[in-house]
Amino acid sequence: MKELAYRDALNYAPIDVIKGMDLVTKEIVGADDKAPAGYEAMPKCKFCKNYTADDETTGVCEASMNKPKFMAYGDMSAGKCEMFEMKKE
Repeated sequence: MKELAYRDALNYAPIDVIKGMDLVTKEIVGADDKAPAGYEAMPKCKFCKNYTADDETTGVCEASMNKPKFMAYGDMSAGKCEMFEMKKE
């Protein structure tokens, strides 16, 4: 997987919109700072193989049975989605 921002990593706990805590090092880090190599991506729609991006922030869930297909935000949490499947890269 390409480089992750902390806000997209499982090892990050947000404090506010611009910063949070690295759960491994316990340091305060910026949400948009690059996470260390090896950190696992948080399940989000933008990392799902069923997600097709329309633009930078929104897209479509291709696994949706709805017509029209379900609109989704790329940064939306998919931790409880039964259709989530991490993209292979």
